[in-house]
Amino acid sequence: MTNMKIPKYLNTGDTIGIVCPAGYMPREKAQACIQTLQDWGYRVRIGATLGGGSQNYFSGSDAQRLADLQHMMDDDTVNAILCGRGGYGVGRIIEYINFSKFRKNPKWIIGFSDITVLHAHLFSNFGIASLHAPMAAAFNRDEFKNQYVQSLRTALSGKRTKYTVDPHVFNRLGSVKATLVGGNLSLLAHVTGTSSDIQTKGKILFLEDVGENIYNIDRMMYQLKRTGKLDKLAGLIFGGFTDIKDTERPFGESVHQLLLHIVEEFDYPVCFDFPVSHAKENYALKIGLPYTLSVKKNGVTLSS
Repeated sequence: MTNMKIPKYLNTGDTIGIVCPAGYMPREKAQACIQTLQDWGYRVRIGATLGGGSQNYFSGSDAQRLADLQHMMDDDTVNAILCGRGGYGVGRIIEYINFSKFRKNPKWIIGFSDITVLHAHLFSNFGIASLHAPMAAAFNRDEFKNQYVQSLRTALSGKRTKYTVDPHVFNRLGSVKATLVGGNLSLLAHVTGTSSDIQTKGKILFLEDVGENIYNIDRMMYQLKRTGKLDKLAGLIFGGFTDIKDTERPFGESVHQLLLHIVEEFDYPVCFDFPVSHAKENYALKIGLPYTLSVKKNGVTLSS
């Protein structure tokens, strides 16, 4: 993707809207996030779907979640949109979002997990950069002080970032500069063949997931491989695969082993255990913008 549209970086006094376009989140679980964003110098606008009156898994009906997100996207006084949580639900409303105003005046969309659908859609259809980054719950229990939440603050300000990672025995060495794409493996497999599908040729792809059986990880990786998404990458970053389960009769390989097996025929640089995940270790990454990935014997750096 060339000529990416980069939303304006934020200044003191700018407004961040918080919405929940997927799963439900109580207002109190976002309170630390709201306070921290204000401490950083931003105003905060609370959407109707944060702590709303939903009685089921979702933060509201499809129509309510769509309307809340649409309103924040179209409101000129809102400078960025932080998704309170992921879960599941964006895929139900993505085809009904009107991007006509947003594409002319894009703003940072922030989140991960199910928000991968929105990131992929913005990248593939409109060439708009977005932020794969911690959401509201990451700020709780004083975690707003950690380097991962603080990386969101750095990213929103437009400062350059340089992340360093310990070496891994499965890493494949090399250095490359290319556009970064990716997100949650389950969701990237889910959008394959849809209008949100991403083109990965010549890109640095990053992947993470949570709560899956090992064989599910294997199946989804083979789906990406069979659709050609692993063939001509510039580089590949495996993030955290957390809370992974095995079947009663063991799969026979660890997640690291199966990932290595799937990509062993390719010759681009590969990084394992990068801090992008559903756990605390989740650096902010700008999807659609160039990064330099350097995988060396003594460690890995990813810099913007």
